[in-house]
Amino acid sequence: MSHIRPRTRWAAAALTISGATALMPAGAALAAVGTAAAAGQYTYTASLSIGDEANSRACSAVLVDASWVLTATECFAKTPGAAVAAGKPELPTTMKINTSSSVFDVISVVPHADRGVALAKLSRPVTSSSITPIKLATAQPAANAAVTAAGFGRTKTDWVPGKIHTAGFGVASSDATTLALTAKGTDSICQGDAGGPLVNSKGELAGISTRSWQGGCLGTPAAETRTGAVAARVDGLGEWTAKEILAQTPGWKTGAVIQTGVGIYQGMRLSDGSWTDFTDIESKASEIGAIKNAAVTAGGINTDTHVIAVGGTGTDVGHLYHTVRSIDGTWTDFTDINKVAGTLTDITDVSTVSIGNDLHVLAVAGGKVYHSIRKADGSWTKFGDISAVAGPIGTVSSIATASVAGQLQVAAVSGGKAYHTIRNTAGNWSAWGDVTQAAGPSGPINYIAMAGVGDDAHIVTSTDSGAKQYHAMRKANGSWDPFVSLSGVLGTITTRSVSATHVNGELQVAVVTTANQPLHTIRRADKTWAPTTPVPLTGVKGNPGNITIVGTL
Repeated sequence: MSHIRPRTRWAAAALTISGATALMPAGAALAAVGTAAAAGQYTYTASLSIGDEANSRACSAVLVDASWVLTATECFAKTPGAAVAAGKPELPTTMKINTSSSVFDVISVVPHADRGVALAKLSRPVTSSSITPIKLATAQPAANAAVTAAGFGRTKTDWVPGKIHTAGFGVASSDATTLALTAKGTDSICQGDAGGPLVNSKGELAGISTRSWQGGCLGTPAAETRTGAVAARVDGLGEWTAKEILAQTPGWKTGAVIQTGVGIYQGMRLSDGSWTDFTDIESKASEIGAIKNAAVTAGGINTDTHVIAVGGTGTDVGHLYHTVRSIDGTWTDFTDINKVAGTLTDITDVSTVSIGNDLHVLAVAGGKVYHSIRKADGSWTKFGDISAVAGPIGTVSSIATASVAGQLQVAAVSGGKAYHTIRNTAGNWSAWGDVTQAAGPSGPINYIAMAGVGDDAHIVTSTDSGAKQYHAMRKANGSWDPFVSLSGVLGTITTRSVSATHVNGELQVAVVTTANQPLHTIRRADKTWAPTTPVPLTGVKGNPGNITIVGTL
């Protein structure tokens, strides 16, 4: 049906969005040919007004969470057929729910990859006790199953009916993503109904209206009598909607960045323990010609995730680059840190941590440790050689950072041994201390990670060419708990990367094994460890090399 009519207008292919050459007046609420919904029914149905006052169009939508509606992706396209990106809508969009006059701004859009539907986040939750979000169906409708379409589109006689109308359909056929619908009697889906709910006999959301022949609708030529329609299937999208909603709900989460031989990817562990899919960062931020299997790290400031990567091409090869992911899933372009904080060469490791609204970046370049700060206003301090203030410790191979009681704590590996220093709130550095002398031996260290939990600094190491892993802790009074083997937590594994972070009062640890499997565990507040679980790699291309985790709100 996508070629029923030429695309000479926005409603081409019988799309049921109010069209570019048939635009409705600003604020118009548009409805389906059929029956006006009885009071108290289909109250989760909403109308969307998209564009400015002089050039607006309308769609329908359905409330699936107090702060989210689900609708057709193409409703948000800036121009017909244009791709819709996650994040703030390109055109100003508002929503009205049921018959309420209250107006809600749409502040974020999350398109589904292949269903033709999108979640839209509202500026505030719908709080009316008479409006309950609809539940998504878990099974696809059977052939000939009866379904009801609801929307604010035009009817046979009204351009602006101002209330919900419904139309009856049967499911004629289906494929992996869509439902083909046959109308009952003279019912039809009209312009303005795109994005509206298709409800099954259980009162569940079975689909989202997308296309229709529009026979019998006001403004449709009388010769067009066909009333069939197409809807996007939503069965099986319950997990997707739950994850996307939870990902943009304020509260503690664990951001993860994985580096492979072909790219760098970002995902998130949500508060319920589930993981989102991973996203190719360069496809969202910008291409930096990333040097694969080099240094990548992340730091969290409020609801933002900051990512630092080594990349560049030509004369900029090996530079440090910085990007920021907002809670709505949008990314800033990568910026070249070397051009604002000074040039470093031969960068082999990097670590970041946030203290307040400042991002501290520690980089190992040429075997030395350098420090810079990205201030809250976006400016950068120049990289400084820590050995000038904390003393020399030889050639450094690995670096880790932690925020502890407002101070920056740093752990570095040199010659297989761990060293520790503190930058206090006044900006003064302590001399490097030998961790082995304080926490005992743990074998030659290859990789090190660090995290501050409360007033304690936790250190996690990978030793003996990755065959062993240990945990130690520096307490607030400066004393150390000794290194303890993590074999009872992680099992018998060999690691090529280790990371640690603080999340809501707990220590979280992630590693990548030589079997290319990232693993994750938690040291709870009561000092017990949660079972170690694999990190799903959906969306990741190539074998994982490094992993970095960071706590965000």
